[in-house]
Amino acid sequence: MSAVGSLSASPADLVITGCTVLVHEAHGHHGGHGDHGEGEGVGEGERIGFREEAAIVVRDRMIDAVTTAAAARHVPARTRIEAPGQVALPGLINCHTHAPMTALRGLAEDLPTEEWFNDVVWPVESNLTERDVELGARLACAEMIRGGVTCFADHYFHMDTVADVVAECGLRAHLGETYFSSQGPGAREAALEFALRRRGAADGRVTTALAPHAPYTVSDADLTATAELARAHRLPVHIHAAENREQTDSSLARYGRTPIEVLDRTGLLDTDLLIAHGTGIVDRDLPLLARTGGRTAVATAPRGYLKFAWPTTTPVRALRAAGVPVGLATDGAASNNSLDVWEAMALTALLQKSTEGDPRWLTSRQALHHATVQSARAVGLGDRIGALAPGRCADIVLVDLTGPHTQPVHDLAATLVHSARAADVRTTIVDGRVLMRDRELLTLDVPAVVRELTDRLPTLTARDHGRRVQKYDT
Repeated sequence: MSAVGSLSASPADLVITGCTVLVHEAHGHHGGHGDHGEGEGVGEGERIGFREEAAIVVRDRMIDAVTTAAAARHVPARTRIEAPGQVALPGLINCHTHAPMTALRGLAEDLPTEEWFNDVVWPVESNLTERDVELGARLACAEMIRGGVTCFADHYFHMDTVADVVAECGLRAHLGETYFSSQGPGAREAALEFALRRRGAADGRVTTALAPHAPYTVSDADLTATAELARAHRLPVHIHAAENREQTDSSLARYGRTPIEVLDRTGLLDTDLLIAHGTGIVDRDLPLLARTGGRTAVATAPRGYLKFAWPTTTPVRALRAAGVPVGLATDGAASNNSLDVWEAMALTALLQKSTEGDPRWLTSRQALHHATVQSARAVGLGDRIGALAPGRCADIVLVDLTGPHTQPVHDLAATLVHSARAADVRTTIVDGRVLMRDRELLTLDVPAVVRELTDRLPTLTARDHGRRVQKYDT
């Protein structure tokens, strides 16, 4: 189907008109708002452009056409959204988070990683009930919808509960049940059972993965078994690995291998693999990652790295050169304090400039490419989401750029990355269903969630029981 689509006379489910549409262009045609080239290393199919006075036609949960506002004026529609002064983007994707941890937002502050886990987070997580997880997930989904996130990759406990919340609120999610070797083989089997039972749920909006916690909490034998299960059942794997340089140094000292080399040795690099963080990825890891041919992706969540004072960040430039997709993420709100992917996009661009000592890297258009196409690839949905084009799922956000902090617009990509905020998202649409319109949430009751969660907090946050779900010792 062409970029215009069918524009048939039958009523569309939704027409959005009068907006500027972000488009991915293979041959570098740009228009308007000071567009210019994207800088170093942009390949074919990796160019960001903008179509002004445009419209999007949605039928049967899919984008049917991206066309002109004039052409769409004659298309009958069940719902019509007039969006002058707004930019339509593919829905943002949060490539690694722990949604229910919104319940722990601000609980463990100004601590090194080891104390953060051992003294606060893992003792509190031993209290978690399914109801706590449900309330945390509801709060997280509301925050993400309001911030223009239409899909998230979650790695946590009680995943059936999270899947139920996703089905109800209308988001898209890539879900994996976390397990540690200390829990015994039953935890791995339960994670497999969840992944097989819930994949394709919520009218296909739920995809699933196996989710071993990390190489330092899951044995080589369990990682090998996970890789075998992933291949046998055609499941992807979502894991924390080489989260920071300390983990890499510790793994080298103990085993003579980096965490990435452990993933290779156990067969996980032969699966469709999503690695969370990777700030500890070193030069010797890059050939192994390059050999996966893009089947391995990395999710970067820069705010947490700054907060924990980690000395390095995700080596996006080196990973890009190795052909590894890098998606944007927030991690959980217990470490990041927010699920704001706009902030993750801006911080990724700024940290990359600082780390590389090069203001030309990462450009705004490159940052938008990571936020869209590369994030979609990272969660295994590169053929379904991440772009506004005919045949793609209708996951769309409308961003209002009429505020004083986003005017004037000299370079639209830079305005989106460095000036716009999550609060500028006016409307969020997933699978053609409007989940928020003009800042009004339509599928979740936030005040009710906050009331009940507040009542439950004293029991949830108790740490006097001497238990924790795991010990952090890399």
